[in-house]
Amino acid sequence: MTIRLGYQIPNYTYPGPVETLFDTVVAQAKEAEASGFDTVLVMDHFYQLQGIGAPENAMLEAYTTLGALATATSTIQLSTLVTGNTYRNPALLAKTVTTLDVVSHGRAILGIGAGWFEREHNDYGFEFGTFGQRFERLDEALQIITPMLKGEPASLDGKWYTARGALNNPRVRPTIPIMLGGSGEQKTFRLAARYADHMNIICDADDLARKVSVLRERCEEIGRDPATLATSYLVMGLVGEDEQEIKELSQEIPEDRRNRTILGTPEQVAEQIQERVLGAGIDGITINLPRNGHRPGLVSRVGAALKPLVS
Repeated sequence: MTIRLGYQIPNYTYPGPVETLFDTVVAQAKEAEASGFDTVLVMDHFYQLQGIGAPENAMLEAYTTLGALATATSTIQLSTLVTGNTYRNPALLAKTVTTLDVVSHGRAILGIGAGWFEREHNDYGFEFGTFGQRFERLDEALQIITPMLKGEPASLDGKWYTARGALNNPRVRPTIPIMLGGSGEQKTFRLAARYADHMNIICDADDLARKVSVLRERCEEIGRDPATLATSYLVMGLVGEDEQEIKELSQEIPEDRRNRTILGTPEQVAEQIQERVLGAGIDGITINLPRNGHRPGLVSRVGAALKPLVS
């Protein structure tokens, strides 16, 4: 498994009635598959995120969406970026992503993180806890999930979770890749070194090279070859097809995401990603197009511009 060129769909607010909403999601996934992206990813949230839209805007449940996309596509990998561990029992999550792998004929990736959106927890009745508690829970969850993805019974009498020989069949592959997402050098990076096949690093672009270096150190601390832990970076793409649209998009960059957003035509965005992201030592790119990814043809144009960077 590798994510060299991923397309994330973070926004479900489109022109037209809700009856056509998922048709627009499918159209983006199919464009991504046809234009060289290797993975389609969705957010695991219940409310829209600040900077993209209002909390009451449309948001689809992640694994139902991925299961439906599995039947509408044939080759592209499917993942969340990333699953909030606090939203699901870990044994159930292992079963869920394994079912997605069966449905998609071996195209699932388990993206997972500690969880961070406090309002969702409060409104939906999930325990939020402290920062430290959420990482304790993620560590325990991975102790259950990892063997289950390999077809091994999982047992744990933990502080947060319990499993008593939990089984996980059917499966179509020996295991399913695990991707962690986050930025924490002390907690997330250490968990990634222990459990993950892939690490999606979240940080400002200017800090990427240092984060890559720290992640390598975490691997070396436990005797793991850093080359065995692939990396990627999520770019918010504000991509315009002409100068007027680019100017309009430039006024919509959220203040807290200015250093994670790349603005321009598809070709200009590709140049910036080459310099600012891949030049920092990252292996792969995931891009979203929150303002206009639903526009027919734009995903294809972006894919054509980015594919040469990772081929």
